[in-house]
Amino acid sequence: MTNATKKAQLTTSKPVNKLHIGLMYATVWQRITAEGTFYSVSFERRYRDSEGNWKSTHSYNAEDLLALAKLADRAHTEISNFRAAGSR
Repeated sequence: MTNATKKAQLTTSKPVNKLHIGLMYATVWQRITAEGTFYSVSFERRYRDSEGNWKSTHSYNAEDLLALAKLADRAHTEISNFRAAGSR
């Protein structure tokens, strides 16, 4: 399998969980390989632009940091739960 094929599979796979606090979102991804199962998390903040259209950003201001930390904690718990369920 080429790197491009692997990357395409990762970008088209569905997340295993989506979490949010207000307009802050964490998406949990799972990647299963011959070496084992790996998890990653992507974060985004949603907002409306001046025309009222929804947009996303991966940049956070000081007021976002507590929610971002709480989402990271929740994502860590979810991944721990996935790993525990898989080891039974």
